[in-house]
Amino acid sequence: MKNFILKISAIIILIVLAESCVPSKPAYEEQVLPADRLIKQLEKNRRKIKTFRGTGVLSIESPELSANANFEVMLKKPDSIKLSIYGPFGIDLAHAMVTKNSFVFYDVIRNNVYEGRNKETVLKKIFKVDFSFDDLMDAFAGAVNLTDNLSREPDQYNLNDEDYFLTYTDSLMNKESKYTIELVSLALTNYKLADLTGGTIFEGKYKDFKLFSDVPVPYKTFVENKENNQSVDIDYRNIEVNNELSNLTIQIPKDANVIKW
Repeated sequence: MKNFILKISAIIILIVLAESCVPSKPAYEEQVLPADRLIKQLEKNRRKIKTFRGTGVLSIESPELSANANFEVMLKKPDSIKLSIYGPFGIDLAHAMVTKNSFVFYDVIRNNVYEGRNKETVLKKIFKVDFSFDDLMDAFAGAVNLTDNLSREPDQYNLNDEDYFLTYTDSLMNKESKYTIELVSLALTNYKLADLTGGTIFEGKYKDFKLFSDVPVPYKTFVENKENNQSVDIDYRNIEVNNELSNLTIQIPKDANVIKW
């Protein structure tokens, strides 16, 4: 009987020792999401933001303009952007209210109001960068639209102990989209659109995140349209998410000159 007990004890000890010798998975592997769930969660986070208000410093670099100023932006998804630009001591310089269908731009210094139907050429005249309405909306909110990737697997999917790396290739358009996402917070820190030879067409960099409604929102955003040599640098001091916004209309003096575009 003693020998039997000793044998059983020895077997148990050997099993325990064998299990202890099996290398454990790195901690980050325990929380890894498959690519389809990751993209769906990122897009879900983007859509959680219904309203957005931010104040800070806006810098624009393009062949037409090199400037920076204090600003306030208010977004009401899916179709309204109000942007106010201020000079030293909070002096009003300009206000713009843009929807997908129309725009109003008030040049305070010249007391001129420009209004009309929204077109890409109009957005370029107002913001001095060649971005679409949706691109501007996402840029101000520090987000990237992933809708086109919801129903497809990435062509490359890698990760390390800090980040996910996803690549989607579009052979017909000769382009590929690359995303870098923080492993734990799911904050999207870099987006790059490139041609298949490796030349960067567009890039967005995002950092200094804070959670709003469980969504990581960056206080610093830098987006660059390399093809047109244009960039927008956004440095927020204050951000509010999903709060009720005050009236988005622009207060225009009765003596302002109204110009139809």
